[in-house]
Amino acid sequence: MRGRAGPVRAISNFKRRTLGLAALVAALPAVACAGDGTSFLEPAGPIAALQKFHLIQITLISLIVVLPVLVLVPLLAWRYRASNTSARYMPDWDFSHALEYVMWLVPVAVVAVLSVYLWIDTHKLDPYKQIASAQKPLQVEVVGLDWKWLFIYPEFHIATVGQMAFPKDRPVALKLTSDTVMQSFMVSALGGQIYDMPGMVTKLNLQADRVGSFHGVNTQFTGDGFQDQTFTAMSMTNKDFDAWVAKVQKDGIALNEASYRVLGHRSTPDQVHATLGTPQMPQQVVYFNDVPSGFFNKVVMKYTSGKAIPATRQPGAVAYGQAPVGE
Repeated sequence: MRGRAGPVRAISNFKRRTLGLAALVAALPAVACAGDGTSFLEPAGPIAALQKFHLIQITLISLIVVLPVLVLVPLLAWRYRASNTSARYMPDWDFSHALEYVMWLVPVAVVAVLSVYLWIDTHKLDPYKQIASAQKPLQVEVVGLDWKWLFIYPEFHIATVGQMAFPKDRPVALKLTSDTVMQSFMVSALGGQIYDMPGMVTKLNLQADRVGSFHGVNTQFTGDGFQDQTFTAMSMTNKDFDAWVAKVQKDGIALNEASYRVLGHRSTPDQVHATLGTPQMPQQVVYFNDVPSGFFNKVVMKYTSGKAIPATRQPGAVAYGQAPVGE
């Protein structure tokens, strides 16, 4: 008995360490992304919270297949090592009904369960599906440009670059298009990602359940300056949102053909602020007031006329890294 205590204890310790390592590896993404408000692993709204739950659910179900492999492979290597003369030697063994049933039926069952959950959660997380709420959704129209996002609030006739604000606990209904190449809109802490394309309109519904600032990005490579195509999504109280709207209406500049032509140039939010911004506007942010009704629809319809868009879409466009227009 004493002679076998060492290997048994070693196997037990090895199993415990293997399970601990597996748990640590599984937790690394959450640790890496938590704390900065840029990940659905630290959700700030119901959509991101459901995405996090879905990830954990799928991971735990998948571990039914993964964990036995992580545990049994090193145990088999230990059991049938060359120095272990007590291991049973069966050179003619090649088949086991019991093992075949386990190796085939368990993965089939796991795939079936994952498929059911995937079907259910896919419908729950449909980006076009409105979020149930007693409050009327806030309508925001989003235009993707090089390399910035233009947020239009048709209800208030205002628009912004570099900043998107909304009240907490109120659904935000986004309509998105692009006035350049295809782009990918995402605010990870609030929900998923969706593409926007020229001449087409896609939809995304988000909601924040707490006050805070969250990181928004374009995840689709669109050229040299796409890494700077970021914005701040700000969730605030109703009172603060009303004050924000009043400030944009007061301090903004008119969104007209001339100012939109400047937005059409290849430039980052910081460069746009240097060109169109005023001291009353935050850094890397530009406010617009007096936005014409139907502005978003005009951007969409310009690509549906059947006429080709010129290669030089905007005359006098500046390249990324050069001085903005007017400097």
